Amino acid sequence: MAAAMTSRATLGEAAIVFIVVLSIHGSVWDRYSWCAVALAVQAFYVQYKWDRLLQQGAAVFQFRTTANSGLLPASMVIPLLGVVMKTRCEGAGNVYFERFGVVVAATGMALALFLSVLALGITRPVPTNTCVISGLAGSIIIYIMKHSLSVAEVIEVLEVLLIFVYLNMILLYLLPRCFTPGEALLILGGISFVLNQLIKRSLNVIQGRGDPVDFFLLVVVVGMVIIGIFFSTFFVFMDSGTWTSSLFFHLMTGVLGLGVIMPWLYHLIRENPLFWLFQFLFQSETRIYLLIYWSLLAASACLVVMYQNAKRLSSESKKHQASTITRKYFHFIIVATYIPGLIFDRLLLYIAAVICLAVFIFLEYIRFFRIKPLGQTLRNLLSLFLDERDSGPLILTHIYLLLGMSLPVWLFPRPCASKASLGGVGALVPYAGVLAVGVGDTIAAIFGSTVGEIHWPGTVKTFEGTMTSIFAQIISVALILIFDTRVDLNASYAWILGSISIVSLLEAYTTQIDNLLLPLYLQILLMA
Repeated sequence: MAAAMTSRATLGEAAIVFIVVLSIHGSVWDRYSWCAVALAVQAFYVQYKWDRLLQQGAAVFQFRTTANSGLLPASMVIPLLGVVMKTRCEGAGNVYFERFGVVVAATGMALALFLSVLALGITRPVPTNTCVISGLAGSIIIYIMKHSLSVAEVIEVLEVLLIFVYLNMILLYLLPRCFTPGEALLILGGISFVLNQLIKRSLNVIQGRGDPVDFFLLVVVVGMVIIGIFFSTFFVFMDSGTWTSSLFFHLMTGVLGLGVIMPWLYHLIRENPLFWLFQFLFQSETRIYLLIYWSLLAASACLVVMYQNAKRLSSESKKHQASTITRKYFHFIIVATYIPGLIFDRLLLYIAAVICLAVFIFLEYIRFFRIKPLGQTLRNLLSLFLDERDSGPLILTHIYLLLGMSLPVWLFPRPCASKASLGGVGALVPYAGVLAVGVGDTIAAIFGSTVGEIHWPGTVKTFEGTMTSIFAQIISVALILIFDTRVDLNASYAWILGSISIVSLLEAYTTQIDNLLLPLYLQILLMA
């Protein structure tokens, strides 16, 4: 019975992803969109092979066991982002970012094809029909991309693929049961692309000054990954919970930060990163007020954590866990954080989100390695908010929430953001995280768990939760129109309603990390 429900949920998820792919194909209608259709077909078949490997325990690494493989929805995110970015930047007349979109699409397809070949290679018996379908789809994609990419762009795609292979071997070994295959493809693929871009831009910066806002994100992400890999390797040979190890951790973090990350950023932006950051944060009164407001919200989030833990200590049940509604408090707090930033100062929000990501990852390192004096305290405080998605050694739910809200802001193609290229529905792209996760997912969880009775076939999600989610997002769009004068939808209301409805249905059926997946799919639809 459980297997049948899982199969129906997977089919529902696949159907929704195909609707998105066909919608993009109908909107864009070029050879790259045909590649996306071919990739979706082969990923649909290979997904079931991954599910079989997970059920039999025959996968190469230990993946998260409470969800399906998720290969299809994850395989389509990066290619579709590249396709719609290429189209929008072509409309804006930005040739560099148009070609960048093509490279993003080709890279996403290469990563997905690699993972498909890996799954088919270790499946026993070898699935002949699926191999034929994957071979045909891969041949179509390779043929089209061969005639679309320059030699330098092909090399760039292969570089990202090589980094992806090495990161998979390192991080999936160090972090078992933290990801599904689809989540690993999406997260490690994104890190691989960021690392390759940073190396490429670092080698090409000879004269002049790079854009500090863009380079700040690249350096921080890569720097935090390097720090994590360094300490994971070191603490294999040493107990991380002692005061000696903790002192070494803090000293080496300072050395890597001031001796590697800061000089790297200085090389890219041609000025002292700390001075630049200080001037940027306190450049205007608006930014100072926003920083004070965000500090108060951060303090309120900490108070919620403290209160819930105090409540657990007074509870008779030692296994007391925070309810779904309690966890959604943080969604409301983050919505209250992002809305003013999107309206008044998006660049400040961009940088603040990067800083917050670095802080979250650093605190997770302290918790994971039990670094004194806060390591054990963080373990005790955060254990209350664990759910089935935190089955591995890391607690990633809060980081996924931050990423889901921030990715539409970070990935918003600012050089292509003219009224001609991103007018109408495209003006809502930076709000994709707020709508899909902050409002949609939150309302669906609250109403679904309290008043929901009619379940979607094969899932525990309810019809009532999905409908209230759609309604709440439409109301939010109306409020955005009132308070953000830069948003003018040009009567594109049918596409907005359709996009929100499709993503809300995906929330009902997917077993992947919805905080990460839903904003990206809504961003893709809004950019199309």
